[in-house]
Order: sequence, then structure tokens, then C-alpha cells
Amino acid sequence: MNTDITASATPEYPVIDRNPPFTKVVSNFSVLDYFRFATITGVSVTVGYLSGIRPGIRGPSMVTGGLIGLMGGFMYAYQNSAGRLMGFFANEGEVEKYKKTKN
Repeated sequence: MNTDITASATPEYPVIDRNPPFTKVVSNFSVLDYFRFATITGVSVTVGYLSGIRPGIRGPSMVTGGLIGLMGGFMYAYQNSAGRLMGFFANEGEVEKYKKTKN
């Protein structure tokens, strides 16, 4: 089974790196990616706290919600960053950034 997304979809924007490594994707996080990451984590902590039915379970529920939000927020930011590098999302800033470092 081929799990390469580029095999079934054609990028709409310039491709910077067809298969970017983990370190390049994380170093490419934008301010908006970090903002979304923090927002998803914060909302998940709040939902976890509010979903604790009894006072004794609110703390563990909040921590669990926070961990789920932390992982989900990171995956969302990673997806956006990788998508920009692979040309699936708008990437004008990345094209300029990597054009300068390439020359």
C-alpha cells in the first residue's frame, strides 16, 4: 500500500521539499502554527477541567485533556508546516526563505 500523499495529489504551490524530515518541518513552524498549537492545548485543558464531574477527578481530567490537546495541537501544526513545505498549502514565505538559503 502506498501511503505517499504526493502519489495521489498534485501540489498547487511550489514544492520546497517533497519529503521533508522531522527537524525541517518543526523548524519551519510559523507564529500562527505556534498560536494554534497553544490554543488547542489551552482549550483542551479547559474542557478537561470542566468535564470532571466530581471535584476529586477534575485535576486528572484536566491533565489528560491537556495531554490530548498538546498532542493534537502539535500534529495540527506539523501538518500545516509539512503541507507548506510539500506545496499543498500556500507557502510564499517559505519559498522566499528557502530561496535565499539555497543561493
